[in-house]
Amino acid sequence: MQWETVIGLEIHVQLATQSKIFSGASTAYGAAPNTQACNVDLGMPGVLPVLNQEAVRMAVKFGVAIGAQVAPRSVFARKNYFYPDLPKGYQISQMELPIVGTGALTIELENGESKVVGITRAHLEEDAGKSLHEDFHGMTGIDLNRAGTPLLEIVSEPDMRSAAEAVAYAKKIHALVRYIEICDGNMAEGSFRCDANVSVRPMGQKELGTRAELKNLNSFRFLEKAINLEVERQIDIIESGGRVVQETRLYDADRHETRSMRSKEEANDYRYFPDPDLLPVELDDAFIEEIKQTLPELPDEKRQRFESDYALSLQDAAVLTASRELADYYEAVVAAAQSDPKIAANWVLGELAAALNRDAVDISNSPVTAKLLAGLLQRIADQTISGKIAKQVFEAMWQGEGDADAVIEAKGLKQITDSSAIEKMVDEVVSNNPKQAEQYRSGKEKLFGFFVGQVMKQTRGKANPQQVNELLKKRLAQD
Repeated sequence: MQWETVIGLEIHVQLATQSKIFSGASTAYGAAPNTQACNVDLGMPGVLPVLNQEAVRMAVKFGVAIGAQVAPRSVFARKNYFYPDLPKGYQISQMELPIVGTGALTIELENGESKVVGITRAHLEEDAGKSLHEDFHGMTGIDLNRAGTPLLEIVSEPDMRSAAEAVAYAKKIHALVRYIEICDGNMAEGSFRCDANVSVRPMGQKELGTRAELKNLNSFRFLEKAINLEVERQIDIIESGGRVVQETRLYDADRHETRSMRSKEEANDYRYFPDPDLLPVELDDAFIEEIKQTLPELPDEKRQRFESDYALSLQDAAVLTASRELADYYEAVVAAAQSDPKIAANWVLGELAAALNRDAVDISNSPVTAKLLAGLLQRIADQTISGKIAKQVFEAMWQGEGDADAVIEAKGLKQITDSSAIEKMVDEVVSNNPKQAEQYRSGKEKLFGFFVGQVMKQTRGKANPQQVNELLKKRLAQD
């Protein structure tokens, strides 16, 4: 039987506010356990929550960025359940009246096609604390620093049909929230994490299968692996005559397995009801319009501009605009170098990207700044160095040996462009290899590369390649 995968994602975006959603406690990451949890976060008797206006502003900013319906009136509710790191015994969230309603996002697939993924809602809520199971010898430690941190939970429609589509959607959301500066997107620190609702059904069936929820996936790689594993598990159960149970599962990256955490609750199990301590949030058109005017150029708009203004391919433009920092770096290189935008793209996506990946360096901390790379491209353009030598210069710049001019001077890498000097070397190479010259003239044109290599070797790669080619062709044409 052919099976179809159905996936919906719930993405938890930690909003980049300085203080928590209902208290003035700091949201800074990395503090000692329980040093950033005040009486409100701890759920002490007599305390009252006060809504952080900046969290509301950021939620609305996301809503207008995806063209969603922003609710003029939204309500906070209490979601009741017990967990050791939830001090109040309930989580303040939104249920029936979320701040952001239906919207959509277009994702680009690996085959070059596009797909629209519906967004059901995005609502504000507070984060819980964190249970620590390591190094406590059979006990659990509770760190409440994260309790009360503002979250925007973005809930998609079950529109994705593969792990690859789910990853593409998650990456698109990740790029967007960083572009509009409502989240730092740091997955290792838990600022951006996903829950995946996964089910399978016979191909062609309209009714959805029983789903399992995969919790707290904090990397795109883990998201893809967990979904594929869960799909395989569910198909095996059904084909063996069993029945998939609705439950919450945890992905164990070390063992590459999912395991059951608890049976999946429905909304009524949480006993949602409006929070009596918080007034409804009412937004007027002027507030929403003001936020709309603060939006930067969004990823899709920037990608389209890169394609038209810089004549880049869809793929190159998509990669360069995947992060705002990378796009800004690229445009700074193009502006400073005043060179071919395609060559600049090749260097940013080639040598620079490889070095960043190799040394695990973020673009914002690149040893080769946009200005330095632009200087290197200028030396290629004016033929001071060849493209091959430029790679040596780049590596020296990456190691902190100065700008392109300093490296070229210190290492004596300036390109030889004196035609008479190159012509002399060409004569020597052809004269010293009469057999190969005769074979080339007899039709073995592949030997031309041999002669080019010999000349470049003699000049230690510093001869102008174009001049070498022209002079070699002229010389080899002679008897």
